[in-house]
Parts: sequence; C-alpha cells; structure tokens
Amino acid sequence: MNLETLLNDRIILVLLSVISTVVITIVTQRILRKRGLFTYFVRHSQVGKSADDAIFGNVRVTWNGNEVPNLYSSTLELRNESLKDYVNVTVKVYTSDTVLLTEKTQLGWSTRSLEWTADFSQRLAVQPGAQATPAQQNLYGAQREYLIPILNRGQAVRLIYLNVPKSERQPSIWLDIQHQGIKVKFRVAHEEFLGTPRPAAVLVGTALGVPLLAVVVAIVNTVWIAAVLSFLYGLLVIVPGAYLIKLWRWFRELVGD
Repeated sequence: MNLETLLNDRIILVLLSVISTVVITIVTQRILRKRGLFTYFVRHSQVGKSADDAIFGNVRVTWNGNEVPNLYSSTLELRNESLKDYVNVTVKVYTSDTVLLTEKTQLGWSTRSLEWTADFSQRLAVQPGAQATPAQQNLYGAQREYLIPILNRGQAVRLIYLNVPKSERQPSIWLDIQHQGIKVKFRVAHEEFLGTPRPAAVLVGTALGVPLLAVVVAIVNTVWIAAVLSFLYGLLVIVPGAYLIKLWRWFRELVGD
C-alpha cells in the first residue's frame, strides 16, 4: 500500500485522526497536570482619608481611637489555575509599607473562612490578662499565614484587609506560597466580562475574528453587507472572545477529570 492509497482511504484517515487526537490529549493532560500554577491579583479601594479644608471643615479617620491619614480596603484573590486539587497549602501574606488591620477570609463562594497556621497562631498567642508585645503587634501588622485545607482546581480564595499605608502611596500587599509543585504568579487586576478578563476576551475575540471575517469577505459578494458584518463583529468582539475562553476552561476541566 503506497502513500497515495493510504491518504485516499477515508477509514484509515479517520483512525489515524482518532489515534493522534487521543495521543495528543494524553500528552497534553500529563503536561498540564504537572503545571501547578496559582495566580493572584490585588485590588485596593480607599475608604477614608483624614484632611483639613478651609471651606468644608476637617475630617478625621481613626482606628481604635488613633488617627490614621488614609484607610484602605484591599482584596487579594488567589486562584488555583492548575488541573490538580491541592491540600494543606500554606499561604503567606506580607507587606513592608502598610499596616494590616482587620481581616476577612473566604474560601471560594462558600461561607467557610481560613484559619491561621499553628505556628503563626502560637507566635501571636497572648495569655489572658496580658498585652501583645511590640514584636507581636509588628508581626500582626505586617504578615498573615493561613492554612488552606483544600483548594480544588479553578477554586479561589479571597483575603480582605482594612489597612493603613505608611505613606501617601497606595498600599503594597503581596502573597507567597512554599509548597511542592506550586508556582505563584502575580497578575494585574482587570475588569471582567462574563467572568473573563476584558483584555483577554478582546484579544481572543480579535484572533477569532480574523479567519471568520476572511470567510465572510470571500463568501459575501455585496461589499456593504460584508462591511456591516465586519463592523458588527468588531463592535461585539468581546462577546465571542469571552465565550471562547469559557469554552476553553470547560474543555480544560473536562480533560483534567
């Protein structure tokens, strides 16, 4: 059987296509399963500022009776972007230019909150009737350590802090994980559309539109109709981009199961 006969045999081509698809899927799945990527972003929102104004008067923001120049609410969202579920992950939050105050934690969209690690709790333990030492106060204002019992693929953790920057600049709060097989990557926070980042949805929609519009131009003989269709697609380019990203996420979850 020569090559020409082989290529003309549809049954053999279908079998080869199925086999190659299976092989590619298995290889891709094995590669992705080794890729333990966690990503996080931070959003800051100023909720108060102490100021003096000759016309409108004076405003004072206080915390436990002490005046603070600026008060922020900062939200960190950590997401498991891999195709694996992880257990007993220790997460460290730290800052050098901000004083962390109260906190709120949330695991996924549930009502469950995170607990401090045993070591961090012990370091901040205060005996009944005693006062926290300056070292404990500094530690509480600069760090947190949490133990995530389980973080499934695609699941997110939200950490929200009231905080006071030590300067007029916006606070800087970072996150770190020391866990075998996990890599942490910071991402810039973007506005979302249909649960996907807007820039990514626009980029994917534009890439998808290039071959689609080429087909439209080739098929449609009337120039103005092709122009209107191209204009409408460009106007709504974010929609197919967002749905294609969601479709890819669904396929990735399907492959990872």
